[in-house]
Amino acid sequence: MKPDLSDRPLDCTVEATVPLSPNVIYFAWTKAFDSWFAVEGSLIMSGELGSTWFFETEMEGKRHPHYGRFLRLVPNELVETTWMTGNPGTLGAETVVTLEMSPDNEGTRLKLTHAGFLDEVSRDGHEEAWPMVFAHMTHQLS
Repeated sequence: MKPDLSDRPLDCTVEATVPLSPNVIYFAWTKAFDSWFAVEGSLIMSGELGSTWFFETEMEGKRHPHYGRFLRLVPNELVETTWMTGNPGTLGAETVVTLEMSPDNEGTRLKLTHAGFLDEVSRDGHEEAWPMVFAHMTHQLS
């Protein structure tokens, strides 16, 4: 079940084209976050609709836990998941990330919408971070 975001209307949308196929991106986002984003050995993820997931990232020597559950999955087209982190991040709020993928001559066109932020600082931080995440994903998976 999707969380009620009606009292948290802040969101951001980021778009990019990456030189990766939709199937590589879909697999990376549903089964293999540790191949490009998560700290190796920290990932718990089955990639099944309704299942929960967990991983940690590391930044400046500190680990940051990430939690979520898959809300909608359309192979090679869409991943929608809840996304929850601490501070910095979503400040413990269960937000929703929707990643849409469509084939493009240069690879895959991505449209990521991240909704349900508690405040503008959190939203703005994610709006700034997601393009860097796409660039890192491209570098790690190419």
